[in-house]
Amino acid sequence: MITNLWQMILFSMGGCFNEHQRLKLEFTLEQLQVYKELTGNKRLRLNDDQRRRLAVKGRELGHSGLRELVTMVTPETIMRWHRELVAKKYDGSRNRRPGRPRIIDEARSLIVRMATDNESWGFTRIVGELSNLQIYVSRTSVKRILTEFGIKPAPDRLEHMPWSKFLKTHWEGLAAADFFTIEVWSRFVLTRYLVFFVIDLSSRRVVIAGIMPIPDGRWMSQFACNLVDEEDGFLRSKTHLILDRDPLYTAQFRSILKSGGVEVVRLPPRSPNLNAFAERFVLSIKSECLNRLIPLGERHFRQAINEYVEHYHLERTHQGLDNQLIDGVAETRVGPVHRRERLGGLLNSYYREAA
Repeated sequence: MITNLWQMILFSMGGCFNEHQRLKLEFTLEQLQVYKELTGNKRLRLNDDQRRRLAVKGRELGHSGLRELVTMVTPETIMRWHRELVAKKYDGSRNRRPGRPRIIDEARSLIVRMATDNESWGFTRIVGELSNLQIYVSRTSVKRILTEFGIKPAPDRLEHMPWSKFLKTHWEGLAAADFFTIEVWSRFVLTRYLVFFVIDLSSRRVVIAGIMPIPDGRWMSQFACNLVDEEDGFLRSKTHLILDRDPLYTAQFRSILKSGGVEVVRLPPRSPNLNAFAERFVLSIKSECLNRLIPLGERHFRQAINEYVEHYHLERTHQGLDNQLIDGVAETRVGPVHRRERLGGLLNSYYREAA
């Protein structure tokens, strides 16, 4: 009897305890449901610690237990978090040794630089040059790095020298030639004159090789002979002359230059940007002089060009030469400043008289 009585008492207390826990659980779930309704079922952003806590508790309930509850996330998500925790526990990536070390940035830069500066250097030559600097890489690595930067192998690089590289290599021996035209009044009629000039690229010196209204091959051949004259030819110390595709540069004209030791470099069609120094001189003489006066006859026209060329060489500073004069000498720093006029004040320069 006593045993049965104790069983009834314990059963009653257990029922009351279970009922109390059930009410607490139902209240908690109802609060969660209200919260979800208020937030519009928006996706919650949980941090790693919150995910870990839910994953540990959810693992104990299992799929079936979780599905009976109204939770913030799906049972599948909680179980996935649990699997990720297990995987992280046994993740040994931190203890792994690194594989082949990546080639340092300095070596990569040197490989690209050497290939760019030296068109004839192949993979093996670059490997050898790097070894002299105590930098050791394989031939395959050099090939891979050059491929990444779009640099072709040595034989292909030799076939196509960049224009900038050509200019730097032959700078002291380079000159360029070009034409420009001006309308000149002659006996109340406008006559178109063509001016042929040559510019030394390294010094920016210019020579007016010829001025004529109707040029032809005979005139151009004579100009070529004058340019390569052994005593005072403007091109006697030059090795290359840059020309465009103008038909006035006849085969005979080019042949005379070649016989005088000057190699002709013909530019592609419609590429004035490759003859930039000559184009810049044309812009200067027109904007500073010829476009600001009316040439009244050939004599006046020639005088204006000669005056400008002297001004260009002796009095005008050049940005490409660090704002220095081509042939002029800097004036003294003492004494009053005077103005030197050319063409009635169209061209001006300033100087001090020497003591």
